[in-house]
Order: sequence, then structure tokens, then C-alpha cells
Amino acid sequence: MVVTSYSMHGRPGRDRKTYARARIFCSMGSMTRRGLLAIVLLGAAALLPGGCGGDTPKSIKVVIAEYSRDHTRPFWAALAEQYTKQTGVKVELQVIDWNSIDQQVSTMIQNNQPPDVLNLNSFSSYAKDGLLYSGDEALSPRTREDFLEAFARGGTYRDKLYGFPILASARAFFYNRDLLAKARVAAPPKTWDELVAAAKRVQALGGGTIGYALPLGPEEAQAEWSIWMWNNGGDWKAGEAWTINSEKNVQTLQFLASLANTHKVTQVNPGKTNRTDGAFQLFKDGKVGMVMGFGPLAAQLDAEGKVRYGVTQMPTNVGTPVTLGVEDYLMAFKKKGNQEAVRQFLDLYYQPEQITRWIGAEGFLPVTKSGRERMSGNERLRPYLDALPSARLAPTTDPTWDKVKLDVQQSIGAAVQPGGDPKQVLDRLQKNAAESAR
Repeated sequence: MVVTSYSMHGRPGRDRKTYARARIFCSMGSMTRRGLLAIVLLGAAALLPGGCGGDTPKSIKVVIAEYSRDHTRPFWAALAEQYTKQTGVKVELQVIDWNSIDQQVSTMIQNNQPPDVLNLNSFSSYAKDGLLYSGDEALSPRTREDFLEAFARGGTYRDKLYGFPILASARAFFYNRDLLAKARVAAPPKTWDELVAAAKRVQALGGGTIGYALPLGPEEAQAEWSIWMWNNGGDWKAGEAWTINSEKNVQTLQFLASLANTHKVTQVNPGKTNRTDGAFQLFKDGKVGMVMGFGPLAAQLDAEGKVRYGVTQMPTNVGTPVTLGVEDYLMAFKKKGNQEAVRQFLDLYYQPEQITRWIGAEGFLPVTKSGRERMSGNERLRPYLDALPSARLAPTTDPTWDKVKLDVQQSIGAAVQPGGDPKQVLDRLQKNAAESAR
């Protein structure tokens, strides 16, 4: 996908750039490398009056992840326009696809040029470094009290809310009814053995048909991996220790490699295939028997009307099926003079009619009490709402998660490529995670 960027300012001159870098951060936390750099800049910031208060900025920068080409950019552009009319503050809006947003945001932070408001699926490392406003500082009491408790809890670091829930989803198992019927698969698989058997039958149909679409490319490999890992009894952590290369996890990755290289029931290059433009697109084209999906995929399938599909629980190797629950976040970075501006922007988004309209259009689940009430009658959301009780979350409250997630996205796909070594890949991921946690 293409990065869509909207910017209202030009390239600053040298003097202006130096001044801006000196006043970015207003509060620091632990002594990470990013934190140490910010401590140096804090001295210059202290010379400027007003701390994080001061004059209202002329503009704020808002970075949003692209959830869909049809809805994300139009919604946030309209919201930005409404905000500017109400406050007089312009919005520099940048919409970035999921394939590259982690890398681009990391570069922004390393260059000491964070946005004022950021949408991402992790927040805790920035909270640890003291770079973010807490919910008490950036949200009105009415907004804070409207969050569903479980999602607010997922956005906390050291008992304070820093990751403001923006939307939620739960993964489910999608299957092509016509392909499974043609392959004489009587029912969607409930176990891993049944999945292999069903995928073989679908693959045997020929004509480019694919049994199971496995996306372990960099877009969201950690999500696909989480579901398979949990459904074999593994986990990311045991207590405070990372357990990425546990025996159960090695078995799981070996199983995924066997789908690609032994049973040959996946698409070509699953280790480089992304979710949205790879696995999902193949399923929407009617070429795939089974894939893990979520609400937005169902919405696209319904709109296009090309594929008769069903939705069910995940196949499991350990008994009770487990799925992945996901919440993404908004967060507000501390900059001189921006506190009131970002509070007004966030409170505008969290107005019930705003957040519910966007979440509904994208096909996600509500994260607020008012949103749940407004969306409770939507029968299309029922399979995902039903999946939530068995859903588990990635360890997003661990400050190390940001680095672990990026490492998994970039590396785990190599294990399922021809000649890949699952144990070696997991050993390296474990080593990196343990070192990052020190």
C-alpha cells in the first residue's frame, strides 16, 4: 500500500529546527537511550516559560494508522477540519499504512520529532520514558469514565492510563463455504489435524486454489503467530520472563513451517505475505479455503458479495479454542504548549457520535460504554463479540513489547520459508527480548 501523507508545513531552517528540538519533551522517565537523549533536551526546555502549558500552538501533528482506504483518511480529515473550525488550530494529518507505521514512528521519535497525537497498537515504551500525557492530563473526566474497563486496563502503565483505547477487534476463523463443499469438507476444522486434512482437500482442487492463507510477513506477523501459539498451549511470557523459544512455541512454528513446506497447503512465500494485501485479498478473490480474519474483512466481503463465507472459532491443538483480542490506542506526546490542544482533539474524537461512526464504518468493536450501547444491536458483530470471552491480549503493557513486536514482524517469517529453522529463529527472538528487558 501507499503511504498517504498530509503536511501543512515546509522544511524548517537550521535555527528553527534547533529550537524545536530543544523544546519537544517536557517530562522524562527511565534512563533508556531515548530517555537519556530527552534528558539532555530537557535542560533547554526548562529555560522556556510555561512547561507543557504556554501559548496555544498554531498546529498539531496527528499520525493515524490506515485501517482501510475507504474510511480512515476521509474520517480523520473531516475530524481535523471540524477541530480546526472549533479551535483555530490546524492539524498536520499523516495517515500511514500498517506495513510501515512502526518504522516511521520509530524514526520520528529517534529524530526527536514525535507527533502530538499518535495512533498505534503499542504505547508502554513511550510511557516508560515519560514522553506521554496520562489520561488525567489529556482527557476530560467524561471521556475517561466512558472507557470499558477491560480496554482501559490494557492501556495502563504503572496504574496510569497512557494508551487511550481507540478501537478493538477479535480474530475469528473464516472459511469459504463453496470451496469446502466442493472439496467435500463437511464442516470447518476444529483441530489442527482437521485443518491439515481440510487444507489438503481444498489444495487438491487445483486451479491455483489455496488451502490455508498464512500471513507471516511484516504487517502483522505477531497477531497470526499469537493465535497459533496460544492454541498449542504456548505464550509470550511466563510471569515477568519472556518465553518465546519455549518447547511448545518451537512445536507451533515447526507446524506452521510444515503447512508451507511439507503439506504444501499455503500460498507461495507465506513468510513474506502480509495480511491485508496478501492473505485477505486472496480470500476475497475466492482462491483460499481458510484464513484468520476479523470484522473489517467481513465488511469487505459483504460489500463485494463475491464469496460465500462462514465464521467460526479457531482450530486448536489443546482443547478450548483461544483467539486474539486486539485494542489499538491513541496517545498524546508532551510538548510545550500543546496540552489543551491535544485534549480538545481527543475529546472531539471520543464524542459518542464520532467514535461510533468510525468504528462502525471500519467494522471494529466498541471500546466505550456509550459505543457498546449504540452498537449492541448489530448482528454482524455477534461472532466477534462472542469471541471476546476467549480472547487474549498481546503483552502491550510491557515496555519491551514495542521492540519484541517489531522483531517478530521482521524475522519470524524466515522460519517458514524453504530451509528455514524455526528453533533458530525463536532462539534469536528470545535472546533479543531478554536483552531488551534488562
